[in-house]
Amino acid sequence: MKASLLLISLLSAGIAFAAPPAPKTEGIEGKDYKWNAQGGEKSEALSKKGDAKAGEEGYETCGACHLPSGAGRPDGTFPQLAGQHTTVLIKQMADIRAGLRDNPTMYPFAATLTDAQELANVAAYIEKLCIPLDHGHYDSKPGDNMDKNWKAPADTDKRIAEGKVLYEKECLECHGKNGEGNKEKFYPVIAGQHYKYLLRQMTEIRNGHRRNANPDMVKIIKKYTDDQLISISAYQSSLVMPGNMCKPKATGKKK
Repeated sequence: MKASLLLISLLSAGIAFAAPPAPKTEGIEGKDYKWNAQGGEKSEALSKKGDAKAGEEGYETCGACHLPSGAGRPDGTFPQLAGQHTTVLIKQMADIRAGLRDNPTMYPFAATLTDAQELANVAAYIEKLCIPLDHGHYDSKPGDNMDKNWKAPADTDKRIAEGKVLYEKECLECHGKNGEGNKEKFYPVIAGQHYKYLLRQMTEIRNGHRRNANPDMVKIIKKYTDDQLISISAYQSSLVMPGNMCKPKATGKKK
């Protein structure tokens, strides 16, 4: 499996170098932009029944960055995917493939998925993966920083308390009490997501850099300062979905 994964990753990297640039579709910067407009490959994939077993093979390419477990990277470079709603996964992959969401790192790899059925298959496989408890929290060590002198921030409790107030005021209605999101409405699971990824995405949405963003969310998040987004992200990364999350593997690092 490892040899196969490495080979696929190397082949995919070769494709990445040779592939043409991602297309550019008008997003939130355009006056006619409509969030989650249906049609095209996305709607086709959503209409298909995903085969999780077949999706495991398609996911091998994704696993090179997001890890075979779907845990992503605590440093926020690659999001945690395990347990994410199929609707959210299909939408995001289709948006990247269509050039509606800019992600030059992922695009060459997303482009290797053959068709709408494979999108549905890979999404079905990822959704079944267990959400890891051992992800990047505000008070955990940075993903690849092994500095033995590192100490958890002294303001952790204060940050989480401040973030909880803000989250319950305007985020809870869509993302849920435990960060479970809403599959039918395409709102993502955020429980188990890395703190640094959450902070980066909210900052990009607020600043208009995530072109497939939900305008309703942009409106809400626009007024928040950098400091407030840090607190909200700190609280979000502390959320736990009972029964949907797994303990760290033996090789994982506990907080």
